[in-house]
Amino acid sequence: MSRKLTSAKVYKGMNLSIFTLVMVFLYIPILILIIFSFNDARIITGWKGFTLKYYAQLWTNDAIKEAFRNTMLIAALSTLISTVLGVLTALGLENKRFKGRKGLLALIYTPLVIPDILMGVSLALLFNFTRVNTGMVTVLIAHITFCLSYTVIVIQSRLADFDYSLVEAAMDLGARPATTFFRIKLPLMLPGIIAAALLAFTLSIDDFIITFFTSGRGFDTLPIYVEGTIRRGTITTINSLSTLMIAFTLFLVVVTKRIRKTLISAL
Repeated sequence: MSRKLTSAKVYKGMNLSIFTLVMVFLYIPILILIIFSFNDARIITGWKGFTLKYYAQLWTNDAIKEAFRNTMLIAALSTLISTVLGVLTALGLENKRFKGRKGLLALIYTPLVIPDILMGVSLALLFNFTRVNTGMVTVLIAHITFCLSYTVIVIQSRLADFDYSLVEAAMDLGARPATTFFRIKLPLMLPGIIAAALLAFTLSIDDFIITFFTSGRGFDTLPIYVEGTIRRGTITTINSLSTLMIAFTLFLVVVTKRIRKTLISAL
């Protein structure tokens, strides 16, 4: 018995050590980036002193402001459209007798399994073939295309555990289909819809490869701007911008958890 307990403790200790090493490997680069965002040096070769001037420069940089506006606008629109389409698609896929269900599912899963660069090139070729000028509209279409797959899957997972006895009870009591949907089904689906929307928003903000192939010249999002700036050798303001983006992401995570807890307790 004592040998089993000892081996179990050793096994847990090894798992904890491996987990710690993985976390250190993942988060040390982020910590270094945050620290050097306060470094008073044009070229990062060492610590030259503490400064906040690179954060101040962000507020006076018109290119960063425009890229930020473009990013937020594309993320908001693609999230809204892909979430609405995701809800409608997930509800339609509930019908097991739908003949084109398997084919539609295959189309939905395709953007998840193909490489981003392949999807970006294929969309660029499509826009070029149809002679559509690349810009905001093409980027929005591209973001909706890959965000839709994620929203459908997340909402479908919520519907998989749905208690349809509540809907049946409401209909037995004389509730109309529209009333049943908006008063019972939609509120129960809401945590999944919010999770899908936040996932789509995060993916849209973070995307670089597909946006790179579909944006064209004159329309930059933050990832495109960051890549171009680093390529030109200017990295100081990018460290500050990346730190603010990390803080914004953490803020979204906290808000999401609060919203989900509130909704779950209310339901």
